[in-house]
Amino acid sequence: MTAPMESTEQEALYLTIQGFVGDWWNGSGIYPDPCGWTPIQGVSCDLYNGLWYISILNFGPVLDNSLECFSSASFSQFLFKLKHLRSLSFFECFSASQSTILPSTGWENLAGSLETLEFRSNQGLTGEIPIQFGYLTNLQSLVLVDNGFIGRLPQELVNLTSLRRLSLSGNGFTGSIPDSLGQTMTELLILDLSSNSLTGSIPSSIGGLVSLLKLDLNNNLLSGSLPGELGKLKNLTLLDLRNNSLTGGLVQSLQGMASLQNMLLSNNPLGGNLVEFKWENLQHLTNLDLSNMKLTGTIPETIAGLKRLRFLALNNNHLSGTVPPRLADLLSLNALYLNGNNLTGELVFTKDFFERMGKRFASWNNRNLCYRAGSFVPFGVELCSGGEAPDQNPQDKPDGNDGHLVSRLDASFGFQASSTNWSFVVMLVQEVVVFCLLCLFL
Repeated sequence: MTAPMESTEQEALYLTIQGFVGDWWNGSGIYPDPCGWTPIQGVSCDLYNGLWYISILNFGPVLDNSLECFSSASFSQFLFKLKHLRSLSFFECFSASQSTILPSTGWENLAGSLETLEFRSNQGLTGEIPIQFGYLTNLQSLVLVDNGFIGRLPQELVNLTSLRRLSLSGNGFTGSIPDSLGQTMTELLILDLSSNSLTGSIPSSIGGLVSLLKLDLNNNLLSGSLPGELGKLKNLTLLDLRNNSLTGGLVQSLQGMASLQNMLLSNNPLGGNLVEFKWENLQHLTNLDLSNMKLTGTIPETIAGLKRLRFLALNNNHLSGTVPPRLADLLSLNALYLNGNNLTGELVFTKDFFERMGKRFASWNNRNLCYRAGSFVPFGVELCSGGEAPDQNPQDKPDGNDGHLVSRLDASFGFQASSTNWSFVVMLVQEVVVFCLLCLFL
């Protein structure tokens, strides 16, 4: 569509881009019509009252001819003159070789339009979240992932009542989770504060996030008991609290989270037992990681009623008693980790079950556990007394559950990558999943 572009808007665009990619970039010469016949990769426009305005601005090595930031990239105040900007993102723009701090002012000028703000994999982006982010009341997605941000989470974030996604993982945030988050963000679908240095307890107000689908607080320094209010999150599909210092056992209210698909609580000294929990209420559960939690008691038969279960890790606890034979009836199960407990008796599983598990079955370091004489020898498990040695070779050492569960659980929404290209492929996969989730609820 042929339409003019406001001259001040065009100038603001060129100067904004120059601030990030360098003065060598000659926008007016190379892209005289950025919303028409000379489009810029990473820039999109929308019509308002017959004029073109910039609506989307993306920086970083995403696609060929993308706007890649140079080593001295800096924010220009002209950015805040793009008054119809709806989406702004930066990927690998600010390297660790030079520290950059977000502008403390100007954000209020984008309050009427900005819906998506993302900073991903910018190790040189440091300092605290600007308080002025609280003015961006139209934001639906705030993503600050794998940057160098520090400090406490500002209370002003509670003003972002339209948020559907808040992802602040992989930074250096400290302090506690603001109580007020759960009081205002009732439309939030995704809350990811993982891989920071947050302390204190999980606030009970988190039960107010009634629309939440994903709650990821893993790899922090959180302590205290699980709040009973977690049970109010009836739509939650992912609960990831791994790698903290949570105590007090499983709260009974978690039994009411009927939509839950992934319960990941490993590497917390939670304690308690599993028998008193009504596992049969969680029929959508596919991934259950309760390893290294100081659990005691026996493995309840009711876990064998979770027909959709694909991954079960109970390793490195103090569980006792026998292994329920009915676990073999879980036809979707493809990983079972029982190693490092006090389990006793005979492993009553068929050859077909062991072959289906392969290296994803582990039961070693259970001193009084033994296997039935037959054609399969579980690694590190003794033959039951009176049995004949099998003819086949023993099982190779299993993979074990070493705490790096993210690399094996596609449903946990956590991905790890080292190379730039693979990082972006993974990011695209994440975005597709998140986009589908958001579309369902918008």
